[in-house]
Order: sequence, then C-alpha cells, then structure tokens
Amino acid sequence: MATQAKVDEAGPSVEALADENALLRASLAEMRERMEELEHLADTDTLTPLPNRRRFLRELARAVGQADRHGTPAAVLYIDLNGLKRVNDRHGHLAGDTALIHVARLLQGLIRTTDVVARIGGDEFGLILDHLDHNSAIETAERISVCIGSNPVDLGGTEVTLQAAIGVATILPGDRAEDVMQRADRNMYRAKAEG
Repeated sequence: MATQAKVDEAGPSVEALADENALLRASLAEMRERMEELEHLADTDTLTPLPNRRRFLRELARAVGQADRHGTPAAVLYIDLNGLKRVNDRHGHLAGDTALIHVARLLQGLIRTTDVVARIGGDEFGLILDHLDHNSAIETAERISVCIGSNPVDLGGTEVTLQAAIGVATILPGDRAEDVMQRADRNMYRAKAEG
C-alpha cells in the first residue's frame, strides 16, 4: 500500500499531461476558428455578401486615421439606388434582393483591391476610396452611375434598369468617420434632388 500512495502523490504521468495538453491546444484552436467565423458573420451582409455597415464604419475610421496621419487623400461614396421600392412592389422582394446582389457584383467589379465596398443599409452602399483625390472620386462616382444604369438586372426574363444617386465626400484633416458619412449622405441627397 505504501508504494500505491507514493504513485498517487506524484500526480499524473508525463504522458497523461502531454495528452491533456494536446486536447487543450486542439480545443483552443477550435475556439479561435469559431471566433473568427463569428467575427466574419458579424461583419458581413447576409444577402450580398459584402461587408456590412459595422465593418464599413470600422474601415472608414481606419481610413480617416490614415489620411490624418499621412496626409494621403481618400474619399467616401454613398450610393443610394433609385427605384428599388418600385422593383419590390412590382416584382416582389426576391426580385429586390436579386437587384441588390446584381449591384453588389457590379460595384465589386469596379473597385480597386485597396478600396472597400459595403452594403450599409437597405438599398444603400458605401465605398471607401484610398489614395484618391476629390476629382478622381467624382470620376469614379460617374463611372459607377453609368455602369449601374447601363447594366440592367434580369428578373426572370424581365430586364429592369436601375439608377443610383451618389454622394461624394473627401476625407479632410481632423475629420471623424461620422463627419465624412454625414457629408457623403448630404451630397447623395443633393444628387438625388438634382436627378
């Protein structure tokens, strides 16, 4: 009995500890993978699947900080689709979803790899254009507007042409992300009013 007591006092064997350590590492790796998956889901629009508003605002804060620190030009485009309610009313909400996916794909095809495009709500999209001055951002907005208007969406045999109102705001020294979004939003409404 004395030898059994000595073994118990010594604790688990090296092999048992190594096995337990391996299990803990596997569990930790699985938890990290799950956390990354949840973070991706929290940052991704469920329909398009572009980044969502949450991710867009985080990227905008990063762009504002970078522009402020380095003095590099950057701009935001706020895009509102005109007539999506009419598509929903006439063809149903699935058709409206198809139109949103169509526009998301068009936007992805028009931007540089350094830019960020996101669905920021309903029928609204946002773009962050790094290293782009105001005039170049205006040209990009015009190119996007023409592309959306000249690429109708196919709704099961019926082609529907969409239009977009786009507001442009240049990131200025001392800006906050909210300031840039407000200017871009105001400019989008101005573009919508001007047709």
